[in-house]
Amino acid sequence: MHGVSHPLGRKVFYWLDLLGVAVFAVSGTLAAGYAGLDLLGVVVIAALTAIGGGTLRDLLMGRHPVFWMRDPNPLYVILLTALLTMLYVRVYPPPMGTLLWADALGLALFALSGAQIAEAARLPALVVVLMGTMSGAAGGVLRDVLTAKVPLLLRGDIYATAAIAGIALYLLLQAVGVRRPWAFGFGLATVAAMRGCAIVWPLHLPVFRL
Repeated sequence: MHGVSHPLGRKVFYWLDLLGVAVFAVSGTLAAGYAGLDLLGVVVIAALTAIGGGTLRDLLMGRHPVFWMRDPNPLYVILLTALLTMLYVRVYPPPMGTLLWADALGLALFALSGAQIAEAARLPALVVVLMGTMSGAAGGVLRDVLTAKVPLLLRGDIYATAAIAGIALYLLLQAVGVRRPWAFGFGLATVAAMRGCAIVWPLHLPVFRL
C-alpha cells in the first residue's frame, strides 16, 4: 500500500492511516457541531473530512476501488470516532482551537501518507507532492465548504504550504540517502510544526494585490 516492503513497516503505516482518519473525523465532527448539524449531518461531515482527500487522490490516480471500499475499517473508525467525540464534548466542551489542532495533525498524517502512495506508484516527484497535498487538504476543504466556512486553504494561512514543505523534505531526505522511516518522520514533523506555528502566531503567506 505504501511501498514499504517490511511487514512491520506496512502495519505501522496502516495504523498511522487510521489515526489520520480518526483525527480528521474528530475535526469534522467538531465543525459539524459548531454549525449545528443533526446527527446524520455530523456523520456525513466527519466522513467527508476523513476520506474526502484520499478518495479524490485514488480517483485521479486510477486506484479502483478506492481505499475505503477495499478496506472498510476507515468507515468504522469514522463512525466510532464521531460517536465518541459527540459524547465527549457533551461532558467536556472542547477548548478554543481544538478544531485547528486536530486539523493540523490530520493534515500532517494524510499528506505524508498520500505522498507515499503516489511514490509507490512511481509518479514524478512534483506529482507526489501534489497528490500528498491533496490527500491532506481536500477533506478539510470539503468540511469547510459544507459548513459554510471559508476553507483554511484559501484564508492565507500556512496550510497547503506546510504540506508541500513536509513532502518535499521527505523526498529530498530520501534522495540524499536517509532511510524512508526517518524521512517520513521528519516530513511529518515539518508539516505539523509549520501548521502549529501558523496557529499559535499569525503567520500568513504574502498577499498579491493589484
